[in-house]
Amino acid sequence: MLVAAGMVVVRAATPFRFALTPVFLDNDAAVLSALRTALAYGIANEVELVQRRTYQEITGALLDGSVDAAWTCGYPFLQHRESLTILGAPVWRGQPRYQSYLIAAADDPATDLAGLAGGIHAFSDPDSNSGFLVTASDLGRMGQTPETFFARTIFTYGHRNVVRAVAGGLARSGSVDGYVWETLAEAEPALTARTRVVARSEWLGFPPFVARTDRLSEPGIAACRDTLLSLRQHSAGREALRLLRLDRVEPAEPGLYDGIAARMAEMGRLR
Repeated sequence: MLVAAGMVVVRAATPFRFALTPVFLDNDAAVLSALRTALAYGIANEVELVQRRTYQEITGALLDGSVDAAWTCGYPFLQHRESLTILGAPVWRGQPRYQSYLIAAADDPATDLAGLAGGIHAFSDPDSNSGFLVTASDLGRMGQTPETFFARTIFTYGHRNVVRAVAGGLARSGSVDGYVWETLAEAEPALTARTRVVARSEWLGFPPFVARTDRLSEPGIAACRDTLLSLRQHSAGREALRLLRLDRVEPAEPGLYDGIAARMAEMGRLR
């Protein structure tokens, strides 16, 4: 049990299971520890961070109930919008939005997507907005697909891995989360210095925290939502936000992801 502010809070018999994917949040021990501590403080229960390799695995775990909530991407959220509800959206540099970056080696002469034709391209995950959907839909507007436009494509299952693939010459270009690239530019400048941003997408809804809609009334889910929205109000939450380089988490409606939905509709029309 937990004693706090003169009260005795009895912890649940099972831990709260919160899912993450390394496609978005890489395996940084300090960040993971801070996030776990912040969530446990507010939920008043042990928190188990469940990490999976792909968004598909995370979505499956959410839908079958083997995890309670997850930090995912706007793309898989919209794919299962009838079953999932947003608990909150992170605010980065003053807004709950980010961009997809198209990157190449620092000395690559390309000035736009068209200039990268015929090379090897690194995507992060087939269910990632910034790491796949944006570039795929841009190619669709050009009458192309990743398979016809690039000589070969690879999936790295991690945005940091996309940067590493391009920086190391494994791929000529890559599609990466702009928040991750900018964060790496601060934390690992020697890595991002070997790459260059060729193009930036429009501003799109930041990857949200979600839970299954039919479980929103459960005390643990409600506590998770409240905890996320109040991270700035206690030291553990502020430390997690600092390490994540986020301002706060705020309530969000599905309309925040209309830009992603529009790109999904474009892709659907092309099939």
